[in-house]
Amino acid sequence: MRNNFLYIVLFLVLPAVSLTAQGKRDLNNYKFTDKRGISLFEAPKESSTSFDGVKVRIGGASTLQFQALDHENSGSVELIEIGDNFNLATANLDLDVQLYDGVRMHLRTYLSSRHHTETYVKGGYFQIDKLDFIREGFLQDLMQYVTVRIGHMENNYGDAHFRRSDNAQAFYNPFVGNLIMDGFTTEVGGEVYYRKNGFISMIGLTNGKLNQAVTSPGATKASFLAKLGYDDYINPDFRLRLTASIYTTGESARTYLYSGDRAGSRYYYIMEPTGASASSNFRSGRWDPGFTNELTSFMLNPFVKYKGLEFFGVVEQSKGKADGETSNRKFNQYSGELLYRFGSDENFYVGTRYNTVSGETNTGDDVDIKRLQLGGGWFMTNNILAKLEYVNQTYDGFPSDNILHEGKFNGLILEAVISF
Repeated sequence: MRNNFLYIVLFLVLPAVSLTAQGKRDLNNYKFTDKRGISLFEAPKESSTSFDGVKVRIGGASTLQFQALDHENSGSVELIEIGDNFNLATANLDLDVQLYDGVRMHLRTYLSSRHHTETYVKGGYFQIDKLDFIREGFLQDLMQYVTVRIGHMENNYGDAHFRRSDNAQAFYNPFVGNLIMDGFTTEVGGEVYYRKNGFISMIGLTNGKLNQAVTSPGATKASFLAKLGYDDYINPDFRLRLTASIYTTGESARTYLYSGDRAGSRYYYIMEPTGASASSNFRSGRWDPGFTNELTSFMLNPFVKYKGLEFFGVVEQSKGKADGETSNRKFNQYSGELLYRFGSDENFYVGTRYNTVSGETNTGDDVDIKRLQLGGGWFMTNNILAKLEYVNQTYDGFPSDNILHEGKFNGLILEAVISF
């Protein structure tokens, strides 16, 4: 009933606000969720803003895939039988509100997702780019470079999370699947940014919890994150961005950096056992290194765009341990994607991504996971995107009693995305 009610509200109110979504930037320091937000990372910091009353922007996204994948293994654990068909349609509802000059709120709700078919809130934040609500012009020389973000929100570790599919919001991801080690979590905390002349710095602190509770005090310590980088156009055709990021927590009842996405993987039932369900086995094709008690991760991200040619890379090392382990283990992840955007207003693109993960499991096995993605897309309009992807993923080093022993999956997947 709650799900149906929200769909009805969206249907009734959207016609009244949809025209503003197609015009100029209607909210201060706002990152568009359609084609205009492609290849952007943090929300922009505008040099000047104005305020003529509270503005509410209602947006959303809807995504559907047709999956034609096959999987196999050589282990003693039998895989579930799969065929070619459609996956569950997913949907998001976004609420963005300009509360004051330089003060904005964002809230995202998953109307339907693989893990939670019922409606639930992903998270949100309160963003401050001016302090005029204290006094007009208060610290304006400093605030022209500073942004403060507070909330139960998606934490800004690395740049890969800006190019991942967030449930139904799949416009920023040129492919269908996210990375094998999908660094993403939502925790309560704050982030402070300083941006000047292309240089970016950010420092943040969270309570380290995905699920909020006042019980078990002291079981989880605060998590620290930071980012340092540069992002600017060298000339009108050449853009360069390079960032380095860290996320660390010294003690936790359960870390969620690589298992925090409650929406679910795009590859349904892949490498899952008989009796699996789409909602319970929702991380198909991904890898969580299992650093549940202590975790420190570093990520380096180069991004280069020259006219229609685009490269984005990931160099990541994560180390830590689970409760009961006496020494740290580590996993390395590397990813490189090369795209070429072409046509009128770069409405078409083709590209490839190669992604590898290797490290030591909690059973002492050295494992390797490799994935190749080939794909392309067509922006039919600023708000409609069609993607086609071929994916091939292999697993090496897993013991014979593991379902991933000599495992692999491959095939085609077609995705249709609407975002506004």
